Amino acid sequence: MLNNKTIVLGITGSIAAYKAAEIASRLTQAGSKVNVIMTKEAIQFISPVTLRAVTGSPVVTEMFDLASEFSIEHISLAQAADIVVIAPATANIIAKLAAGIADDMLCCTVLATKAPVLIAPAMETNMYNNPATQDNLTRLEARGFEIIGPASGWLASGKEGVGRLADINDIIGSICQVLGRDGDLAGKHLVVTAGGTQEPIDPVRYISNRSSGKMGYALAEAARDRGAKVTLVTAHTSLSEPAGVDIMQAGTAQEMYQAVQGVAPHADALVMAAAVADYRPIKAAKDKIKKDKAELTLKLELTPDILGSVKGDFIKVGFAAESINLVENAREKLKQKGLDLIIANDITAGDSGFDTDTNRVTIIDREGKIESLPLMPKREVADKVLDRVAALLSKRSKR
Repeated sequence: MLNNKTIVLGITGSIAAYKAAEIASRLTQAGSKVNVIMTKEAIQFISPVTLRAVTGSPVVTEMFDLASEFSIEHISLAQAADIVVIAPATANIIAKLAAGIADDMLCCTVLATKAPVLIAPAMETNMYNNPATQDNLTRLEARGFEIIGPASGWLASGKEGVGRLADINDIIGSICQVLGRDGDLAGKHLVVTAGGTQEPIDPVRYISNRSSGKMGYALAEAARDRGAKVTLVTAHTSLSEPAGVDIMQAGTAQEMYQAVQGVAPHADALVMAAAVADYRPIKAAKDKIKKDKAELTLKLELTPDILGSVKGDFIKVGFAAESINLVENAREKLKQKGLDLIIANDITAGDSGFDTDTNRVTIIDREGKIESLPLMPKREVADKVLDRVAALLSKRSKR
C-alpha cells in the first residue's frame, strides 16, 4: 500500500516532533517517497538534518527555499502528494488551517493540495479540550480532513491526560486506510476472525492452541487497506489492535460464536482465520484445582460449529490447519461447512502456520480448483486470499 506513494509529512512545534523521525523512517522503508515540511517552531525540537537522513530527500523549512529542487514549492509538493500527514499537529497549526490562513509553507501546501490530509494532534490536555481547539477540529473534519488521536498518557507537563501523539502504528495504519479507501473492496464489509480461543478449566487454567493471531490480523489490515469496512473478532493475542478496524473481543469459542452470529449475516464476507478450540470442559471449576492427585480427568464437550452454522448471503472463507492429507481434509471441510474458499496449510512445516511471520498455503475453491502458493509473509498471503474474495464479490455483483 505504501510502496511508490508520495507522502508529504508536516512537522510542527510539539515536543512530540522527535517521533516524526520514526514515522518518516517507517514510511521510507515501506517504499514511500517522503517529503518533509517543518515549521520554524518544529526546528527547535528536531533537526532537519535528521529528517533528511532518514528520508533521503531535502527538507523544506522556508517559504522560499532557493536550494530546493522545487520551483514553486507549495504547489509542487501539493500536486505530488498522494496524502499529506501532519504529525504532530499543534493547536496553532490546527487553528490556522481551520481559518484558512496560509502564512507558512505547511499551511500553503495543505490549502493547495487535492490529496487527503491526515492530522495527528499532540498538545497539552487543556489545550486539546479547549472549545476553540475542538471547534477547529470539527470544522476540519467537516471539510474532509482525517483526524487520528490524540492518545492518553504522560505529557510533557508532567501530568497524565489526553494529548499524546497517537501511536505510530496507528498513524501508519491510518495512512494506509486513507490511501486504500478507493480500493477493490471499497463499500464492502468483511468480518475476520483471529487468534486462538481459550476454554477455561478453572480460574487460572485453560485449553487453547498455538495460534498467534498473525494471519487474521494480516487479513484485517489488508482488507482495510483495500477500502473495506472491517470487523475483527479476535481471541486473546499479544498483537496490537489494527488502526481503522472495528474490534470485537471473543475469548472463548462460545463468545466467538455469538459475535460472528451477530455480525457476519450483515457482512459481505466472513474470513474465519481464528483457531477455535474443538472441545471445552463441560464445566469449569469455580476454584483453582489443586495438585493433590496423580491424575486429573477432564470431561470435554464439542464447541459450537461457527463456520458450519452461520447463515447468510455472504462469502465464506475458512482455514484448515492440517498435519496429514492436506488437500483431502481441506476439501472435506469446505464441503461440510458450505464454504466458497478454504485456505489449507501444513502445520508440520516449521516456517509456516502457527506463531510464524510466514505461511505456505493451498487455496481451494468450491469448484475444486487448487492454487498452491510458495512460502511468503502472512501479509502477502492475506492479499492473495483477498484477491480471490474480491473476485467472488465482483462476480456476485454482476448477477
